[in-house]
Amino acid sequence: MRCALLGALFCWPAFTYAGRDIGQDEALRLVEQGTIESLNVLIADALERFPGRFLQAELELDDGRYIYEIEIVTQERRVMELEYDAATRELLDVDEDD
Repeated sequence: MRCALLGALFCWPAFTYAGRDIGQDEALRLVEQGTIESLNVLIADALERFPGRFLQAELELDDGRYIYEIEIVTQERRVMELEYDAATRELLDVDEDD
């Protein structure tokens, strides 16, 4: 019991830093308020950088910052994940999924 409690205490900080997923209704409200950019704009940017097909996207609130994670598959069949700041449209990170 004591080990489980200690384990929970040591794991707790990791959960406080995890991003919160944003649902469709909240995302639409944020776009309408001008807080974040429309997903379509960032998908277009991602496909311009890596021509291919859009796969999926997620919006998260992480450390007070809205982040879009966009996955595309390139014409060379590589799956790329691009992270954008949803408010500024800044490309933050690009990773190739294995």
